[in-house]
Amino acid sequence: MAPAGPDTAPRADRRRATLQVTVDLVIMTIRHGALHVLLVERGNEPHRGRLALPGGFLRDRESLRDAARRELLEETGLDADRLHLEQLGTYSEPDRDPRGRVVTVAYLAIAPSLPAPVAGTDARNARWEPVDVVTATPAQLAFDHDEILLAGLERVRGKLEYTTLATALCGETFTIGELRRVYETVWGVPLDPRNFNRKVTGTEGFVVPTGQKRQPATGRPAAVYRCGPATALYPPMLRARITTDSD
Repeated sequence: MAPAGPDTAPRADRRRATLQVTVDLVIMTIRHGALHVLLVERGNEPHRGRLALPGGFLRDRESLRDAARRELLEETGLDADRLHLEQLGTYSEPDRDPRGRVVTVAYLAIAPSLPAPVAGTDARNARWEPVDVVTATPAQLAFDHDEILLAGLERVRGKLEYTTLATALCGETFTIGELRRVYETVWGVPLDPRNFNRKVTGTEGFVVPTGQKRQPATGRPAAVYRCGPATALYPPMLRARITTDSD
């Protein structure tokens, strides 16, 4: 017998799904020299007491991006215009939420020096957690948020290779050393300072000198830069090459 097609599938499988839509946020920043993610402790069922990514249900007359901006403001007190916000992916497994058919659209938000978080309406508390600690324990987060967090982490790591996203984790001005530490923190590998300096300053539009210098805790004053007009890096800052090249 031929397998059932769209027109011959059992009637129960052909019912239109009745679903709800949520947005979840992977909010990352660098704190105390480590990449952190914002997590909330759920105050309601399902998964009461477990850690989860902040998020909430899409409201009537609200776009997905508007919902992400609202949740971001509620959880961090920050306007989305002050940081990098992009759609990460859609998660729609039928059994991902015990409340019913809930599809979530995940967003990635990153910024430097984000403030202490504020728990939302369905959370008992919110806190920053080191990403490497969270990802080291499988199935630690509620729902499928472990999968979403890993996707967000890989998105950031990958975009550091091909875009100027790393500057979004720096302040308005920064030294090359501070920018290098962003790469080292996100990638989890040490980089050769001279090689990194040459690649950054040799990439047109990546950074722009301000003409100022900053005195570090040790060593000579360092030149201060700001983000340049470029959004894409060419050539890219490939992880495999920048950690091994010494040319």
